[in-house]
Amino acid sequence: MLVASAVTPTPLLPESAQQAAGYPTLFLLVLAGALLPVIPTGALVSSAAVVAFHQTAPFSLLMVFVTASLAAFLGDAALYWLGRRGLKSRNGSRWLERLRARAPEDRLAQAQDKLAAHGVAVLVLSRLVPAGRIPVMLACLLAEWPLRRFSRGNLPACLAWAVTYQLIGILGGALFDEPWQGVVAAVVLTLLISAVPSVVRKVR
Repeated sequence: MLVASAVTPTPLLPESAQQAAGYPTLFLLVLAGALLPVIPTGALVSSAAVVAFHQTAPFSLLMVFVTASLAAFLGDAALYWLGRRGLKSRNGSRWLERLRARAPEDRLAQAQDKLAAHGVAVLVLSRLVPAGRIPVMLACLLAEWPLRRFSRGNLPACLAWAVTYQLIGILGGALFDEPWQGVVAAVVLTLLISAVPSVVRKVR
């Protein structure tokens, strides 16, 4: 598999079998990560890109890009739709409460100000900033953006996100001869990037 087999020094399955299982696995994990923001989806995409970089099959990297960006887009759309349902409900919803719990008041206020000033551009950048997606998504919900408007801005955001983390994987794959070494490097780098906002907030 593109994801699971990346942690082993030598592939246990032929490339065709890895791809047949790897792309659906990557899709489901990224989709789940969009709905449950505790799964390190960036690290998954980077790891899959490392494995694809070392494969001989054509279009492997393109397939990783398409799979990751599509899963992220659909997951975000589903989460936004669930959040809108929560706003319209008298009792709210557990999905909306999860969004609120992961968007501190100061970051939400900042996201709302930037969204009012710059519109869709903030939504595009939010997926490239660690921990920036949820506050901006919640700001869009509170601004009562319809799903169609949110999706128009979220599509380029997901494409840019997939390209960014895939480039990290390609860098890891190019620096090391063994795929597992590149995977380790890519995962460490993506986790460090994800930890930056928390460290900055604690320092402040």
